[in-house]
Amino acid sequence: MKKILVPTDFSKHAYYALKVASQIARNNGGEIILLHMLELPHQAGDAIGSGHDLPEIMLFKNSAINRLEDLMDDECLDGLKVSEIIQFELAFDGILKVSEKNDIDLVVMGSHGASGFKEMFIGSNAEKVVRHSVAPVLIIKKEVGEFKVDKFVFASDFSDEIKKPFAKVVEFANKFDAELELAMINTPSTFKPTHVAEEVMKNFISNFTVNKYSLNIYNDVNVENGILHFADKIGADLIGVCTHGRKGISHFFNGSISEDLVNHSLRPVVTFKI
Repeated sequence: MKKILVPTDFSKHAYYALKVASQIARNNGGEIILLHMLELPHQAGDAIGSGHDLPEIMLFKNSAINRLEDLMDDECLDGLKVSEIIQFELAFDGILKVSEKNDIDLVVMGSHGASGFKEMFIGSNAEKVVRHSVAPVLIIKKEVGEFKVDKFVFASDFSDEIKKPFAKVVEFANKFDAELELAMINTPSTFKPTHVAEEVMKNFISNFTVNKYSLNIYNDVNVENGILHFADKIGADLIGVCTHGRKGISHFFNGSISEDLVNHSLRPVVTFKI
C-alpha cells in the first residue's frame, strides 16, 4: 500500500477518508495522491474540448486549487509525501483513470451511501468505483479516530475464482496484523451442511499463508444481512468482499453484494476486484 489515492469533494466524509488514508500511508511508508474532479456543465465541457478558457471554468479551477492546497496543509498529512491532481471529468471515470495511470495500490473514499430510488437508478460515486476499480477500494462512512483492524471479516463462497483476489486480502490482513474472520453465509437458496461448508473453507485457505484466521459459518435470510449481522456479532473493525464488477442488465437484475454493503454498512468496507 505504497500509493494511496484519495478522491475528495471537500465534504466531511471525504475528510474522514483522508484521515484514514494518512494513517495507512504513515504506517506503511506510503504516499497520498489527492484527487478532485471538476464536473462542469455540458457547455463548459465543450469549451474545454475546443481549447477555450471560460471565466467560469477558471473560477472553478482556481477555487479547487486553493482548497486542495489548504487540505494539503492539514495536520493529518504532516510528514507524508502528498501530491494533488485536478481533472475535468465525471468523478467515477476520472477516479478509475487516475488510479490505473498511477498504479495505485489502494483507493480510499468517503461515502454517505445511497438509498431507495437513487440507489437503484443512479448510485453513489463510491458504488461505481467499487464496481469497476482494479485496485482495492476502502470505503469510510463515518469518522474514525484510530484506524486499526483487529477483526477483519471476509465473506465469500470460497470458490476458485476468489483465489486470485484473495491474495490481496491476505496481504491486507497481514499488514494490519488482523485476525481474518473468514465467513461463509448460508442462505435458504445456497444452503450447505456445516461439514460441507467447513471442508470448502479448509481446502481454500490451505493455499495461503495467513498470520491469524478463523473459519465461520453464519445462517441468514440473504448474504448481505448475514455479513452485516455477523460483523455486528463479533464487533468487526472492517468488512471485506470481492466484486465481479457486473455491468448493464446483469447488474440491474443481480445486483452486487459489495455495492449493497457500501451503501448500507456503517463499518468500513474494502472491496477486491475478481
